[in-house]
Amino acid sequence: MTTSYDVVAIGNAIVDILAQADDQFITDQGMTKGSMQLIFSPEDADALYAKMGPGQEVSGGSAANTIAGLAALGQPCGFIGQVADDQLGKVFAHDIQSLGVHFATPALDGGDPTARCLILITPDGQRTMNTFLGAAQFLPESAVDAATIEAGAILYLEGYLWNADQSRDAMKRAIGMARAAGRKVALTLSDTFVVEGHRDAFFELIDAGQIDLLFANDSEVKAMMQTDDIASAVTDLSKRLPVLVCTHGAAGAEAHSGDEHARVHAEPVAAVVDTTGAGDLFAAGFLAGQAQGRDLETSLRMGAICAAECISHIGPRPIADLKTLVADKLG
Repeated sequence: MTTSYDVVAIGNAIVDILAQADDQFITDQGMTKGSMQLIFSPEDADALYAKMGPGQEVSGGSAANTIAGLAALGQPCGFIGQVADDQLGKVFAHDIQSLGVHFATPALDGGDPTARCLILITPDGQRTMNTFLGAAQFLPESAVDAATIEAGAILYLEGYLWNADQSRDAMKRAIGMARAAGRKVALTLSDTFVVEGHRDAFFELIDAGQIDLLFANDSEVKAMMQTDDIASAVTDLSKRLPVLVCTHGAAGAEAHSGDEHARVHAEPVAAVVDTTGAGDLFAAGFLAGQAQGRDLETSLRMGAICAAECISHIGPRPIADLKTLVADKLG
């Protein structure tokens, strides 16, 4: 069966609210700089928002950012994620649909409002995220329709969604549909706290052959393999997967597929402005490369180019012409 989309992603439908802050503000709020913490009530989210400086609203969510990057690279995509029937939900739907992405998940009527991530950006470009998941964690199984899953060559899953029972069940349903249709399944581990909470479940998926491509960073790979030796952790984890991609921040990234191995340096940038979404855009570039039939090294380079563009400005979505940028840099 032919496919209509290169990638269909399932992830948190979130609107990011980004504001500048100094290190003292981060300390005063009891946050760990550069980390992500959950906010469990809309009232607490409103209280933090009231303390923040002037903000910029940008549709976000890890997998949604990846899909936005893929769309900017010219790859046809779909997205499944839950918003509420409120203003932020309308913002999210408009933004992703305006990119040409198929997004038809019905808005939640009643219940929690649309998810938002309050992101504080310090002068060194580090982002400290405070996420209220709201409606995003209540993605029902009914939102995962077979027609959309079967239309995607790759199903891309956001690890953050594994934290909530309802969205986890929806993702399991999607994996079953993708497998039945002969599609590939990719998973991004998202964060070390996700790994720490669901390591065994992720290994069950991996060892059952349900994951074709795993995206992770240094910390996540070490948490999966329970070692501080990143080299051995990558080697051992890669043996259990068809494809493993591990990002190393400023030290670049590597990919393993059987006996094939590739590593690239990070692309240089004039200044790191905001690291929000860097990993998401890296995944977009790599997935685009794979969809175009590129080898591992070229796909890694495409990911590095997209990540560099992302960290050169505020916000998790590309503002430059990614398709032209990648073409120019690849030569």
